[in-house]
Amino acid sequence: MKYLLFFTMLLTAQWACAQHDHHGHKHDANHHMNQRPFEELVAHFEDPARDEWQKPEAVLAVLGDLQDKTVMDIGSGTGYFSFRMARAGARVICADVDERFLDYIAQKVDQTEQWAGSRIETRKVPFDSPALAAHEVDIVLIVDTYHHIEDRISYFKSVRQGLKPGGKLVVIDFFKEEAPVGPPVKMKMSEEQVASELHKAGFQSIDIDVETLPYQYIITVW
Repeated sequence: MKYLLFFTMLLTAQWACAQHDHHGHKHDANHHMNQRPFEELVAHFEDPARDEWQKPEAVLAVLGDLQDKTVMDIGSGTGYFSFRMARAGARVICADVDERFLDYIAQKVDQTEQWAGSRIETRKVPFDSPALAAHEVDIVLIVDTYHHIEDRISYFKSVRQGLKPGGKLVVIDFFKEEAPVGPPVKMKMSEEQVASELHKAGFQSIDIDVETLPYQYIITVW
C-alpha cells in the first residue's frame, strides 16, 4: 500500500528509536562495506541481476520527468542510477565519499559513455555534508546509502537547503527484514524511522511507497 504521511504529530517511541540508532549501527554499516575489495563492490553494484529487484525503470518513473532537471545522486557508487538519469535528460551530480567510485564513473564517461560527458559531474563529498550550494538541485536521490550516514538530522537539513523551491528528496533503502539482498538486518532501518528523521530535518510532506520494489521502500519528501 502506498500512503501519504503528513507528520504533524510523531510518536515519542519512534523518535527514541531514531535517537538510539543515531549512536548505534551506522559505524558498523560503513565498516561492513569498506572491508570489501573495491572490485567486489563494483561487481556487486553492476551485477545485471540487480535490475530484477532494483527495477531502475520503475524508480525513474517515481522520480518523474527528469528533462533538464539537476539531480544529486548521493552515494552514487558506480553510477548505476546516475547514467540512467542522465540518459533521461537530467544533469547529474555523482556524489560519493570514495574517490575510487568517482574515478570509475569518470573513466566510464571517457571510455564507453562519452555521450554523458556534458550531463555527468563527479563531486567528492565529506562524510558529514552533501556539499550542496543553496537551491542547487531539483532532486536529491539516495539509494542504499541512508543507513551509512551518521549525523542524519543535520545532514538532511543541509540537503533540504540545497533543494530548489519545489524540489524533492527521494530515499530508497531496504526494509528492516531478512532478504536475499542488502546488508544484515541489524544495519537496516525501518521506513518509519527514516520518515521520522526526515521530518526532524524539516521536511513536512512525506510519501512512503512500499509496493514498487520487492525489498525496499521509496520515501519521497519535500
